[in-house]
Amino acid sequence: MADLTKIFKAYDVRGVVPDELNEEIAEAVGAAFVEVIGAKSVVMAHDMRVSSAPLARAFARGAASRGAEVINAGLGSTDLLYYASGSLGLPGVMFTASHNPARYNGMKMCRAGAAPIGTDTGLLEIRDRAARLLETGIGGTPGAGRVVERDLLEGYAAHLKTLVDLSGIRRLKVVVDAGNGMAGYTVPAVFKGLPIDLVPLYFELDGTFPNHEANPIEPENLRDLQKAVIEHGADIGLAFDGDADRCWVIDERGESVSPSTITALVAVRELARHPGATIIHNLITSKSVPEIIAEHGGVPVRSRVGHSFIKAEMARTGAVFGGEHSAHYYFRDFWYADSGMLAALHVLAALGEQDRPLSELLARYTRYVASGEINSRVADQAAALAKVRAAFEGREGVTFDELDGLTVNGPGWWFNLRPSNTEPLLRLNAEAADERTMAAVRDEVLAVVRS
Repeated sequence: MADLTKIFKAYDVRGVVPDELNEEIAEAVGAAFVEVIGAKSVVMAHDMRVSSAPLARAFARGAASRGAEVINAGLGSTDLLYYASGSLGLPGVMFTASHNPARYNGMKMCRAGAAPIGTDTGLLEIRDRAARLLETGIGGTPGAGRVVERDLLEGYAAHLKTLVDLSGIRRLKVVVDAGNGMAGYTVPAVFKGLPIDLVPLYFELDGTFPNHEANPIEPENLRDLQKAVIEHGADIGLAFDGDADRCWVIDERGESVSPSTITALVAVRELARHPGATIIHNLITSKSVPEIIAEHGGVPVRSRVGHSFIKAEMARTGAVFGGEHSAHYYFRDFWYADSGMLAALHVLAALGEQDRPLSELLARYTRYVASGEINSRVADQAAALAKVRAAFEGREGVTFDELDGLTVNGPGWWFNLRPSNTEPLLRLNAEAADERTMAAVRDEVLAVVRS
């Protein structure tokens, strides 16, 4: 049987094209998807990578060979695909490798209503069925189903604007860095008719990413946006990743804003609409996030890192919102799916509803000093984690938990050290009440890990 284990990850498919992922595999996955999910209709969209449209067409052939109707939305962001799945009540697939380099591509799959598909919800069955089809031949009945082209961009943009009221905001100057990714396609449609003076950076769709990687979590990819915000005297800067499901915020001073701060801001806005509601935050967001949620009458619930865990917790608790350190933001009103664009609209609404600059508006949501995520390459992740635990064990006021890696809480500080699922890395996030304490904790942990 063909081995697809390398490209089927925990909650998506991703690999180098054509060495690891090609049109034959995509066609087999299309057939397997329909068989496993039991779908009579499927909706799909793709990003601007050179390989995306051919892979999507191959998937559609496989799905149609099993009698399914395939609605092809064409170019779109990942959250546009979630909108399509939610509004049409259909399972869907998005062809993208998000922020990965140009040689990569992949598939993000969901059930009807944008419900995620991961290793424990059907992805392994799809993988194994596709692998068997690659061995035995895809077969089926060519032309049994059909492919229908449908433009969903206008509906997606209109839907987002029903979820956030921007009608009364003051006029804002907004710089957006699309990174040659799908925000260059979706932002003009979403911003149309809003009191926004848009300054676009790298809106030309180009899957070779000629200007910089479309990964805003890396500081070097924000430098052009930071410079443009200052040069244009803008109120705010927004950076999106390649498939535009993540959004990073830059304030009017050109300073990067922590996603924890944005999580707290949006949480407060959602709690104003839904008093007493539950908000999900992952375990490496700032300690200020659960504090602020509780202060505003909400119920903070801590989750493991990763969208499958966030979405599962939101479904279990009925949470109205969830936020992650990686700038993924999830909304109950958006089928529990993540949307960087919807988070951006919340920030623009909050900024435009009052007269202060963004840095002043956000100051109340920022209480601690964070290290940011620091990676260390290790030969034995478990042994390194055990060494760190031993180094801190027995200290007064120190507690441990192992929800996701190792979290250590001390007086006025905490850190989380967790293993990467795909590389021999340990990822450290530390936070404290002041810079000196944070640096001391950070450096002590790194010394143990890297010794």
